[in-house]
Parts: sequence; C-alpha cells; structure tokens
Amino acid sequence: MGWFWADNKYQKHQTATPSQITSSNSSNISGCPIDHSSFKSSKSSNQPVCPVLPTSSSNSNDEVLNPLNNMPMAISSELAPGQKIKLSTERTISTIPRGESTDQGLWEYPSPQQMYNAMLSKGKGEGIPEDAVESMVEVHNFLNEGAWQQILEWEDKYTNESKIEPRLKKFTGKPHDLSPKAQMYLWLGKFFPNTFNTIPPFDRHDWTILRSMGPNQGWKEVRYVIDYYGAPDDEETGMPAFMLDTRPALDDLTSIKDRIIDFAGPTWKKAMGEEV
Repeated sequence: MGWFWADNKYQKHQTATPSQITSSNSSNISGCPIDHSSFKSSKSSNQPVCPVLPTSSSNSNDEVLNPLNNMPMAISSELAPGQKIKLSTERTISTIPRGESTDQGLWEYPSPQQMYNAMLSKGKGEGIPEDAVESMVEVHNFLNEGAWQQILEWEDKYTNESKIEPRLKKFTGKPHDLSPKAQMYLWLGKFFPNTFNTIPPFDRHDWTILRSMGPNQGWKEVRYVIDYYGAPDDEETGMPAFMLDTRPALDDLTSIKDRIIDFAGPTWKKAMGEEV
C-alpha cells in the first residue's frame, strides 16, 4: 500500500512513514474527486485516453469504443453550453508505457475541458466549480501515476532479470465491484475496527500489464488490482490524502507466490529481529 497527498505533483510520489499514517476509521474521508464512469463523447479519434472505464450500460449503440479500455474513442474538447471559464484543452502525457512496443508511446490523460465535458454528459458536473476542474484533473492523474509506481515496485525483480520495463496493455474500472481483499478487510473491520478499514474503497481498477520474458521472448500478461481509498485530510495542509492498495491478482502461481512473499517477508524479518 502507498499513501499519497494531493498537493504533490504526480511525478514525485511520497510514501508516508508508519508514524505519519493515521487511522482510516475516521468519518472525515476524502472521496475521489472524479467520477470514473463519466467519460463519454460523440466525437471520434484514435487517441488513447486515461486508465479508467465507464460502465458498459451507459454506452449508446452507435458509439465507437476503444477495445483497449471500452471507452469512447474521443472526449469532446469544446466548451460546454453556459460554461463561463475557459478550461485548458492541453492533455498531459503520462509516464505509463502503452502497448507492446515503444512506437505505441505513452498513455495520455484527458484535458480539464474533456474531463468537465465528461462529467456534464453523465450529470455529474452540477455543483462542481469550473475553476476547480484543473485541480481535480491533477489529483486524478497523480493517483494513476502513483498506482503505476507501485506496480513498478512489484515488477522490479522481473525487470532486473529481463532488463526490460513492463508496459500497460489495458485497464478496466470497476467502481462498483469490491475486490476480495477489500471485502475481507471490511468484514474484519466489523470485529477489529481499530485495525482494519471500515469504509470501502471509493474506486477499483484492474490493470493488465505486460511483463517481458526476456529479449525477443515476448510478453506475459499480468493483471493487477488497485483499490483506491480516501483518508483523513492532512492536518497541517488540509490537503486530501489517499491510499492505494496495489497488488497482482491471484490469477496464477507466480502472482500467488509474490503476494505470499510480500505479506510474509516483513513478518519473518521482524520475528528474526531484523529492522523492517
């Protein structure tokens, strides 16, 4: 797990020390600033968009979807009717490699104008100040970058073996589907509220990454599950805080082994008197 604060640029991820981590049982929880089911547009383009997915039930029959993310091929950059503040149409390039080869580039985030249009199209823009949209986009991008950094940490030993960085193939947003781990923590929270979380994550993503098997040896697809939690606002700055729980899904023996080592490793070192 990693803790992130919204006042940091997403290129610089900070992880809190144990003394900085406050209990997530407080009712003062910062929810996700973006409705991830809201990306929708009537225009067409082949630009890759950010790692989120709308619910399929909201897609019209004549809408052309990107097969990598089941999202519309483009998001409108036009000013919305009645919009008073002109928002930036500049899109931010992520640090996340896209597809199997370098010529496929990096994933690209929606611009503030696209984000605002997306929220309005789904009826989620009412009450949101136009001048707050750009900050919301920064937080959205920041969290996705944080998730990718955590995936890179999991993949580090495989990257050291192959000397080839992993890449993101596709992603799926599942905001209404609790992961098994989140369900277990919520159940344990009923009995041990001071130890386990009692509030569900505000979002869940499943990202399928490509792990290199070595030079000219192809790729292995590995699914990661990411639970996004809100946390109490930072006491000093008042900025929203978030926690991401990123881990490989239990789809094969290798991922199961990695999860066991990650869980048992610190416990074993502590039992042996080593500093964790």
